[in-house]
Amino acid sequence: MMQAGVLETILPGIHRLVAPNPSVLTGPGTNTYLLGNKSITVLDPGPDIPEHIEAIVAAIEGLGGEIERVVTTHTHPDHSPGAAELQLRFPGVAVIGASIADDGHQDPRFAPTSGLAHDDCFDVEGRILRAIHTPGHVANHYCFIEESSGCVFTGDHIMQGSTVVIIPPAGDMADYVDSLRLLLDYPMRYLAPGHGSLIDTPHAEVEGLVAHRQGREAKIVAALNEVPKGDLDDLVAVAYRDVDVSIHPIAKLSLSAHLLKLEKESRATQNQGQWELI
Repeated sequence: MMQAGVLETILPGIHRLVAPNPSVLTGPGTNTYLLGNKSITVLDPGPDIPEHIEAIVAAIEGLGGEIERVVTTHTHPDHSPGAAELQLRFPGVAVIGASIADDGHQDPRFAPTSGLAHDDCFDVEGRILRAIHTPGHVANHYCFIEESSGCVFTGDHIMQGSTVVIIPPAGDMADYVDSLRLLLDYPMRYLAPGHGSLIDTPHAEVEGLVAHRQGREAKIVAALNEVPKGDLDDLVAVAYRDVDVSIHPIAKLSLSAHLLKLEKESRATQNQGQWELI
């Protein structure tokens, strides 16, 4: 069982800390990964919760190492705010990540010392950590593959045991599905998600998520046939009738992303929030 604040080695040289922020959206909490044993890369420092920051510092000290850099998958408030605190604790530490305009869902304190681009590589004690640009959940989202182990750190691109929420306009459903398929080009052996446990069936997981999104889109098209000129409330009740109604407010965000995808593909249109097929 995953326990907040307890350092767990999930693969040789790869350690995980769970932040104490469990919720419907974060599952058991946000995962922070420490890569290396002496010269340590902190991947997704997590939320600005004092006990989590203390746990990261204690874990680095417990390993007998020093922090070399902080890298972030994206700048949502459960993934990157810890970077600012680590910059205060370790002056001069490199913070690497992609910034994005604040849409009300981003970390306003995020101040990277370096940007991030697709295929950027970092040396982690002689092992290569490669950045993979995976827009969709949000435009500045990156996964990272540690090439010697084949472990892909997925941030919010893939969660264990749940699907992720796509929030327009920074989130884009077409980009998300394309980014899922992109991962299939890499020699994956494990997925280390931003929320949940290590996944050792990466290709099946990715293919299953693509199929899920395709299936949900089909349900949305069926809902548009059933409720022509329906608004989000009308459509979520039909397209997500297999989901508990308590989740429908969150589901409406991804529903909106699906509808915007259909609109871009000239398959649906809207007028003052009422949607219909073309």
